[in-house]
Formats: sequence, structure tokens, C-alpha cells
Amino acid sequence: MTPLAPGQPAPDFTLPDAQSRPVSLHDFRGKKVVLFFYPKDMTPTCTKESCEFRDEHSRFLDLGAAVIGISPDSPSSHRKFADKYKLPYPLLADENKEVCGLYDVWRWKKLFSYEYMGVERSTFLIDENGVLVREWRKVILKNHLNQVLDAIRNSTT
Repeated sequence: MTPLAPGQPAPDFTLPDAQSRPVSLHDFRGKKVVLFFYPKDMTPTCTKESCEFRDEHSRFLDLGAAVIGISPDSPSSHRKFADKYKLPYPLLADENKEVCGLYDVWRWKKLFSYEYMGVERSTFLIDENGVLVREWRKVILKNHLNQVLDAIRNSTT
């Protein structure tokens, strides 16, 4: 598989949302898409990240960008998470980790001396034509949303 890189078409996919309805990346053609992958619903850092996207959601909309979160959790887990934190954007369930594989975010991770497979926190900016504009891997939350918003402002198609 060719590594994903800016300038390439973003891999299309269809995954169930929190209500188990299918959502496809190509449904968002004509708008920018901020696609963020996170490890697990209801965990402290994932909750903080998701709530930061919630708190700035109107700024993304004002820039013509849709926000989509993806994790390996189930639709029912996403529904509880979205309801509890009033998340206004879709959370998609990649239970088989196929889309995580397409975007190369399902990786070996290490916690102390324990190694395991998991989602590497990552964000992708996709333009109106479905082309990958920018990627952030091993995301650290501090200032991340501002970086994404700046990239949207500076991207042209």
C-alpha cells in the first residue's frame, strides 16, 4: 500500500454513525473535511479532544469545513459519548479498523514497557475535491485546533 501523503486523494470509506446510519466521505464533496481519529470514547484525552472540536465547531462551519470523528468504538458507544458531551458532529464506528488501516493510524503503541496495537491520534484535512491537504500525526492537543483552523484558512482549491 502506498503511504498516504498530502496531494493524494483521501481514501473514501463508508462507516456507521452513532445511529448506525451509513456515512461516506464522498457525501462531503464540496466542503472541506476535518477527519480526526481518536483511540476511545469516554477516556480523558479523547473526551478533551472531542469537546475542543465541539467548542470550536461553529468556527469550522464558518470556514466551510465539516468535522468527523472516527474510533474503533461501536455506534452505541458513540451515541452515549455524543449525548453525554453534546457533540454536534458525526462520530463514526470503525470496529474492524479498516479505515484506520487506510489512513495508517492503526499502529503499534507503547505504554511503559507494554506494547499494543491502537489508534494513533491523528487529524487529516481534506479539501472540497476529496484530496488530502494536510495531516497531523501523534497529535498533542495543546494548540492543535488552532493549527487545524489556520490550515483551513490557508488552504485553497
